[in-house]
Amino acid sequence: MIDESLLKLLVCPKSKAPLKQVGNELICEVSGLAYPIDDGIPVLLVEEARKLEAK
Repeated sequence: MIDESLLKLLVCPKSKAPLKQVGNELICEVSGLAYPIDDGIPVLLVEEARKLEAK
């Protein structure tokens, strides 16, 4: 779990929008990307992100 104060500072590197933690990922609804959290460390690289499925 990412500390709440750190989560407030993190933004999506592609859209600069805020992120929200869902399970072991940080989700950006604006860019439609999910960034992995590896051993408690967010991997905020666009090329490592997973594309979210369209709703």
